[in-house]
Amino acid sequence: MDALLTALADPARWRLVSLLAERPRSVGVLAQLAEARQPQTTKHLQTLERAGVVTSQRTGQRRIYALRPAPLRDLAAALSQLADTADQTRGPRETYDRYGLSLHAERLAAEESGWADGRSFRFRRSLTGRPELVWRQLTEASLLRRWWTPDDLRVSELVFEARPGGRIVQEYRDAEDADGSDLVVGRAEGVVGDVRPGERLAYRLSPLLPDGGLAFTAHVDLGLRPTNTGTDLDVHYRITDSTVDSADFIAGIEIGFGQSLDKLAATLAADPSYSTDDTERDTDTRSTK
Repeated sequence: MDALLTALADPARWRLVSLLAERPRSVGVLAQLAEARQPQTTKHLQTLERAGVVTSQRTGQRRIYALRPAPLRDLAAALSQLADTADQTRGPRETYDRYGLSLHAERLAAEESGWADGRSFRFRRSLTGRPELVWRQLTEASLLRRWWTPDDLRVSELVFEARPGGRIVQEYRDAEDADGSDLVVGRAEGVVGDVRPGERLAYRLSPLLPDGGLAFTAHVDLGLRPTNTGTDLDVHYRITDSTVDSADFIAGIEIGFGQSLDKLAATLAADPSYSTDDTERDTDTRSTK
């Protein structure tokens, strides 16, 4: 397949393939129709023959070339399969396109420092599990690293000290960068503010620019409320200290933070130990001991 693609990539050879699709032709006639020199045409035809897309035979003083349709059909099938695969993974592509639109708009808006100050985002999720179990997911680093990134990233370093004044460090890489040899996608540093276990968690977090400066400061306030089916999580995300260079980060907040919370919801839903019934049974058991 590689040899075929290489052979067809040349415009002159593609022209010869198009001519041979109509009918077998001699080297001399192909050179005339392609408006090329015969030695050059012969070399192109030999490349196509080595790639398996044409065949030839000598008739008297002439060499006649003919197209072999099978390799082209195989190539067409492979390209069709690639297109089908892309159609089946529309989610990531739609996210890419959505981010692109947001990125364009935010870059146009980022004309001076403070351009995004006061911007806020709200996120709400109904989660499986009582507030005390959801609280663990929000504050324990070993659990946080499982979900606290967008879909295509992974946590490569995480510090979360769940106490007032506690330090936060979040670094992430591409999810497919298994050995860490690619560039760090992002790094953020911050500090924990209010901590009320099972009720409220507030912190400040600032993504870092490539030069180490702060892109902006995110003030994140998470409120937990028990429900009959688990916990309602309400997140208020507010921006201050925005720089011109923060546009690329801010463009991805709604998508990226939303995906993280979706992963949190999926994590809780997939673990039977977080079901409301199990939690209540555990509480009843402990109360009788």
